[in-house]
Amino acid sequence: MFAVIKTGGKQYRVAANDVITIATLEGEAGASVTFGDVLLFGDGEATQVGTPLLSGIGVTGEIVQHGRTRKVIAFKKRRRQNSRRRRGHRQDFTVVRITEISAGGKSAKAEPRKAKKAESAEPAPAAAE
Repeated sequence: MFAVIKTGGKQYRVAANDVITIATLEGEAGASVTFGDVLLFGDGEATQVGTPLLSGIGVTGEIVQHGRTRKVIAFKKRRRQNSRRRRGHRQDFTVVRITEISAGGKSAKAEPRKAKKAESAEPAPAAAE
């Protein structure tokens, strides 16, 4: 089950348990967000295309973290004019994990993440000589 959502002026194809990086959203890490602008929905059997949006389909996600991208430098120089300009820009972003896609009676939920097992501190057995 997948959906195409629109947020921040861009479109993203998402499925349950996907992690996407999008434009900044309001909210703290761990908060739940709902995306209302669903453009396309597919459940494996049929695909629904919105004109322009679909109603009755919801995509829910959880904010993982907020951050900023690496700095991009815009440098302009006009030769022999003693004219230079240097500007930097860092774009803000939000990382979101898609937790559920629901359509009517159908729902695709993300399975909870399993904690990694800590490796035992026992040394490997030595080879017999």
